[in-house]
Amino acid sequence: MRHYEVVFLVHPDQSEQVPAMIERYRTMIESAKGAIHRLEDWGRRQLAYPLNKVHKAHYVLMNIECELDTLRELESAFRFNDAVLRSLVIKRKHAVTTPSPLVKEAEEKSAAPTPSAPEIEGVDIDAAEPASPDQI
Repeated sequence: MRHYEVVFLVHPDQSEQVPAMIERYRTMIESAKGAIHRLEDWGRRQLAYPLNKVHKAHYVLMNIECELDTLRELESAFRFNDAVLRSLVIKRKHAVTTPSPLVKEAEEKSAAPTPSAPEIEGVDIDAAEPASPDQI
């Protein structure tokens, strides 16, 4: 079996259907003795340019391992689903299981502590004296 990276874009009005679509594609792959190594739902994101007057789309990334017949069936499902705006399939040499840079960045942002008050190094804001008019 070969490894593939699949990205598909779903119309933003159909975002509620994405979990059902993912499950349908998952069963299609797994019923043909394939495997999904990485599945990331990137959510709604801005497009680089409008597609059919649509400016945003729901992105989904999958790294799969399957036979060629299964891949063709999956591509056919993308082609005949009106909710899928675009899809891209890339052949990979081995399975990719690490999180994508987009997910890593989102995890780092959520893990970073947010400062509660504006702080300036070495200066206590509350203890600073207001400047007099002749110092300005």
